[in-house]
Amino acid sequence: MTSASQEPRVNPTHRSSKQLAIYALFTGGVAIGCVPIFVRLSEVGPSATAFWRVLLALPVFVVWMFLERRRGGNRPPARPASGFQYALLAGAGLFFAADLTVWHWSIKLTSVANATLLANFAPIFVALGGWLLYRQRVSLRFVIGMLTALAGTVFLVGTSFSVSSQHLLGDVLGLVAATFYAGYMLTIKRLREDFSTPTTLAYSGVVACIALLAISLAMDEVLIPATPAGWLNLFGLAWFAHVGGWGLITYALAQLPAAFSSVGLLIQPVVATLLAFVMLGEPLGIAQVAGGALVLAGIIIARRAT
Repeated sequence: MTSASQEPRVNPTHRSSKQLAIYALFTGGVAIGCVPIFVRLSEVGPSATAFWRVLLALPVFVVWMFLERRRGGNRPPARPASGFQYALLAGAGLFFAADLTVWHWSIKLTSVANATLLANFAPIFVALGGWLLYRQRVSLRFVIGMLTALAGTVFLVGTSFSVSSQHLLGDVLGLVAATFYAGYMLTIKRLREDFSTPTTLAYSGVVACIALLAISLAMDEVLIPATPAGWLNLFGLAWFAHVGGWGLITYALAQLPAAFSSVGLLIQPVVATLLAFVMLGEPLGIAQVAGGALVLAGIIIARRAT
């Protein structure tokens, strides 16, 4: 008979690290949930808004990266160790640029709730990619949790779907954004095996900036805000949502399975819908409240499954 002292114990430090990662994931998700409001209030074009979002945040990640290196940590290395890592960093930047461009246009063309919902269909693609690339098992309970959360997001915005051509295009772009979002998350997950959070975001951010500026110029968008309020909005988007949101999410991705992380980030539609109701007057009824509850229930189920 095995005594209690011989039973395997969970390392308290490991458990604490996982709990911290979960808190970081949800806090980052809340910050990202505020993005549609910043985008709607922006005085520049959708792609230009994405460009300033990344550019204004980039110095923070660069400073963070150098401070981390001065502390003498063993990560990140002085430079990417291989061409493959260079390619991954560039790929992450391009995925992120594509995701931001398509999603910001979706926010402009359809409702905040629709754009955020469809962009967060990424868990379907992330779970598939995690299985193909990382051999991460997806249990039946996780599938139930994911489907519950996705059903909640459909409830959340079900009454706001429109048949107008503009809204239809915005909805389609939201779904396309989900595929780029999934590609970005999976690439970041792989990069975090070799690089720290600020290094990952700094290197990929440079590539994203170049791509977003090129897209903005090619689409002849308004690039410079006309008022101080317009600049304040861009700084809020960059420092609160991007630095705070993606910084926390990228940290969490190093500790948590990619599939669970993508489902946990479904808290974004809940936050975005509530803010759109308060600040933009978009409808919020019983169906939306019930949808939010389903999203949170799905997240809890998925967490227990992983």
